[in-house]
Amino acid sequence: MTSNNNAAMGQRLRELRLQRGLQQGEVARRLGISPAYLSLIEKGKRTVQLPILFEALELYGVSMETFMSSLGQGRVDDGLAQLLDEPLLRSLNLSEGDLQGLSAEPKIVTTITALFNLYKSTRQQLDNVLQSVAEREREGSGEAGALRFDYHPFDEVTDFLETHRNYFASLEERATEFRARSKLGVRVSAQNLAAALEAQLDVRVDFRSDVRGASVIRHWDEDTRTLTLSERMPEQRMSFQLAHTIGLRLFDQERLHEPILAGYRTQYEETPALIKIHLANYFAGALLLPYEAFFEDVQRTRYDVELLAQLFSSSYETVAHRICNLGDPRRRGVPMHFLRVDVAGNISKRYSGDGIRFPHHDGSCPKMAVHLAFLTPGVIVKQYSQFPDGETYFCFAKVVSEPKEGSLARGTAYGIGLGCHADDAKHLVYADDLPFVDPQKMAVRVGTTCRFCERTDCNMRSAPSYKFAFRVDEKVKKDNFFSPLVSGDDSPKKRKRKPKG
Repeated sequence: MTSNNNAAMGQRLRELRLQRGLQQGEVARRLGISPAYLSLIEKGKRTVQLPILFEALELYGVSMETFMSSLGQGRVDDGLAQLLDEPLLRSLNLSEGDLQGLSAEPKIVTTITALFNLYKSTRQQLDNVLQSVAEREREGSGEAGALRFDYHPFDEVTDFLETHRNYFASLEERATEFRARSKLGVRVSAQNLAAALEAQLDVRVDFRSDVRGASVIRHWDEDTRTLTLSERMPEQRMSFQLAHTIGLRLFDQERLHEPILAGYRTQYEETPALIKIHLANYFAGALLLPYEAFFEDVQRTRYDVELLAQLFSSSYETVAHRICNLGDPRRRGVPMHFLRVDVAGNISKRYSGDGIRFPHHDGSCPKMAVHLAFLTPGVIVKQYSQFPDGETYFCFAKVVSEPKEGSLARGTAYGIGLGCHADDAKHLVYADDLPFVDPQKMAVRVGTTCRFCERTDCNMRSAPSYKFAFRVDEKVKKDNFFSPLVSGDDSPKKRKRKPKG
């Protein structure tokens, strides 16, 4: 029996089960097989044995003749069929005609799938909030900061990277092998990578001015094995996209990412795919900035990001990312944090390798260097940042921009922040003119985010803190309207006057 027949029969058996509202586990029990084996049959990955097929058709009330004649006819779209296994959609009692009618309209199926995934994501976020509230009640804690109102797949990816300390030895080794086979030098051009794609992975690279729409910069066609890239990209960005594609192609051929993901449980269906993309980004960084040579130059330049970008013909952001990958136990770099924000203060990337606390998409403290960098674009802003718990970090940040059609508003502008614990600042060239001799005077008092900040005397607070009651008193005015009124604020302190004479 061919694989196509297996797939057709498996899918039809799945449709019959769904139409009758039966769970996989229940059907497997009645057929005397495991749920895992039934799942493989329904996915077309196992040939269904005749005794099992006879029993299944008897259970579903379908004759063999009817079953065989139905193969190849209109079937339920696989994506829709998966959704119909969900408790909410199982309650809709859709008939076979309804299912086939929906499957005949691909746009409707796509819309239903997208809306249902959005519902599940929102539901998961609500579940996280309710779980956090329940935990607080059990523990009798008043810490509102534990609530995760908007935890989503991108946060899971960040947590995954931090769990692995953002270092993946197997990807480093494979990138080194690919570089050697392709005879890539220290400075890798887009043309070098395009040639390597063709020679090593049988991929044709096509550079075009327009790639399937105004904002698409990269497109992969599996049938023709053609990678189409926008020729309007800067050289550094184009090189990264080519290196990223090399990673993806190797992942698909050699399954390099699967051992890394094995056993890692996620809350969202989208997370494994996102992690795969991030691991391909990691591979691209390892390919463009080989660990050994990069580590040696990082040590020699003492983490001079701008100089490193010149040495490796790479972008400031790519080098900043790569600095956070130096986790090889034999050649370990300084534990660093990374933060990327836009002009509005929204966080689009974050990584904490040194223990610094970042909020989840709620905007970080405006007193941090990464935000202050927008005041002096092109100049690196440096400061020591002290959190309410007393931990202090050395932070430096720079604005990177990419205008489009001569307009920065049409292009992009990000603040890229890096840093380490204050104790490690001596290893960074940026701290040479800021020796940490007087922490009390030198450190800028910052918080995580206004909503959860513990400080009662911040003059740039933009919202009330969940950690304090928002008390309004017309008789008392602090230097910031949202600063919480605490004990002693409503009674002015008496200053002792020095005696005359």
